[in-house]
Amino acid sequence: MPRATDTAYEAVRQMILSGEAAAGSRLGEAELAESLGLSRTPVREALQRLGSDGLVEVLPHRGARVVQWTSADLEEIFELRSLLEPYAAARAARLRPDDTVLADLRGLCAEMERAAADGDLTRVARLNSRFHAAVIEASGNRRLPAMLTSVMHAPLIIGTFRRYGADALARSMNHHRELVAAIAAGDPAWAESVMRSHIRAAAAELTADENEET
Repeated sequence: MPRATDTAYEAVRQMILSGEAAAGSRLGEAELAESLGLSRTPVREALQRLGSDGLVEVLPHRGARVVQWTSADLEEIFELRSLLEPYAAARAARLRPDDTVLADLRGLCAEMERAAADGDLTRVARLNSRFHAAVIEASGNRRLPAMLTSVMHAPLIIGTFRRYGADALARSMNHHRELVAAIAAGDPAWAESVMRSHIRAAAAELTADENEET
């Protein structure tokens, strides 16, 4: 049932990314099937796909749950992002994407800024994910999206933007604008530097909170 599976996949994925299904929470097949108006088979298949994405942990004889990351996991995730995403940004600048791609990136920046002004942090997170995916796609490296899928989702699940203060949120929005400017200018070094600063700033916000809790 490919269509039903796709429906279940998108629905549960959005539950996770929006924070409706919290990190560590159980994802019962029967309950999900009932709430989505589907049979258990497409829900089971969707959970397996989400497991491959790194969003869900499927445990033998215990069902599925939303993945929960430790401080060590987050350090590894942001280390990988700090290596791969600046590379993607540099490649995108080197390739000089066309006006359509640049317009899409600028449009995402504007939408994120409006969502941030409205206090809609769930929408900010979704748009942020699209923005980063668009930069990675603009890099022209076909292997990068698959390599970054799981580490791109992790910060959204733990509510990165919900932990941001006003200054941190404004800095993040400014990074996006500067990154587009660097890509449009065809300056790989600039784009790489901005993306690295952007990722490290996000890591600092999260690790600061983790350290306060320990």
